[in-house]
Amino acid sequence: MGLCATCAHAKPITSARGSTFWLCGRAAEDPRFARYPRLPVLACPGFEHRERPL
Repeated sequence: MGLCATCAHAKPITSARGSTFWLCGRAAEDPRFARYPRLPVLACPGFEHRERPL
């Protein structure tokens, strides 16, 4: 999980099979970011800390 769990732009998505993936909201506007990044993400130029955990 890494940074995605506390990033303001990440959203957890659960598949029909029960797997959880992190969708990067930055990827919608900036092609430098992967839509579903490989985990764990340890460094990200688009990271912004979320005040409240999901």
